[in-house]
Amino acid sequence: MKGIPAKQLVTRAAMLLAAVLIIACPVLGADGEEPPVEIGYYALTPSIVSNLSGGPKYIRCDVQLMTRNAQTLPQIELHAAALRHAILMLIAGEDGNQLKSREGKEALRTRALASVQAQLKDLTGETLVDDLFFTNYYVK
Repeated sequence: MKGIPAKQLVTRAAMLLAAVLIIACPVLGADGEEPPVEIGYYALTPSIVSNLSGGPKYIRCDVQLMTRNAQTLPQIELHAAALRHAILMLIAGEDGNQLKSREGKEALRTRALASVQAQLKDLTGETLVDDLFFTNYYVK
């Protein structure tokens, strides 16, 4: 290119290469291919029902487990009984007054997710579940 100094040409080429790499890197993973995110949900059925202490006497809730890798759903289903047990043991004896508030519900959801992930980690070596949702929640 006539009229453009060599130093400026090298700088422009380096900037162009950097831009190409920035654009290409998110598309390519470590092995050259980024695995697609396939969100999947697993419903723990039937509803979870447990006695409470203090105030309201029982809780009934429906739980959905979310994974970012739908291919793990069969493993989650295989261990559903252990996951239900972990949630029931967590809920048993909880104070019903606390579980009626929004903050109490969110705290229970966070603890239940941690409990499910710990149970799956023990059973499979991976947490598998990325989130836990209450799709029905009743404290009486």
